[in-house]
Amino acid sequence: MIQKDFAQHVAALVQEDSSLLGLAVGGSWLTGELDQFSDLDLVLVTQEKITDSKEQMLAYARRFGTLLTAFTGEHVGEPRLLICLYDQPLLHVDLKFVTLEEFATRVENPALLVDKGGQLKQVISQTEARFPFPDYQWIEDRFWIWVHYALLKIGRGEYVEALDFFGYLRMTVFGPLLHLKNGNLPRGVRKVETMLAPEDLARLQATVCTDLNKAALMEALENAIALYQHLRTALYNEQIHQHQVTEERVKAFLQEIKSQEA
Repeated sequence: MIQKDFAQHVAALVQEDSSLLGLAVGGSWLTGELDQFSDLDLVLVTQEKITDSKEQMLAYARRFGTLLTAFTGEHVGEPRLLICLYDQPLLHVDLKFVTLEEFATRVENPALLVDKGGQLKQVISQTEARFPFPDYQWIEDRFWIWVHYALLKIGRGEYVEALDFFGYLRMTVFGPLLHLKNGNLPRGVRKVETMLAPEDLARLQATVCTDLNKAALMEALENAIALYQHLRTALYNEQIHQHQVTEERVKAFLQEIKSQEA
């Protein structure tokens, strides 16, 4: 498998480089789900912090193979990540550069491919991986404002912008909450096709708008509201303050927009 061949090649180079303390791998490697469509998630542990310099990160990346292009991961809140596309073979590789101290903060316990002096293993034994979970109150504080924003776009006829809104909701709200409801880690919409109960997948599918018109968008938005209410009932407790007045006012506004001609 090309991912394992590439990782073994990188491991051999890391073993010879005194500026590197180790190499770890995460993602689908850990769950045994690697296939021809998988990317490769590598963590390089460096002696010194190098993530202030993109050029230093790129210099390491170029040593590992035929690098076509790469960019840093600010868009996912991780500037220490270098997202790479290699050739011969064509392979997507995420290279995360951390110091030994930074390695302690992680979302999963990776497999160790190179661990000079057992330092990475020691860090893992002394610290705990913490996967980020959604903040229910953060979502509730925003949800009805988001719905109102979508209604403004639909009402104005800005259908493409409204359509994008549903993708954001699925990634930020519905995917994570549906995964939690089904006993999974809240990994956005990753593998919802196989990891959700059929009825929950059907609820999510109902938020997918296939026609670019007001009626279809309004139907998808009403389905999105129903799904959020369902998830809120299933997951939230009494400590989550629900904005009932805002909810009712926004739902009334929805009916106003719905009754207007397109």
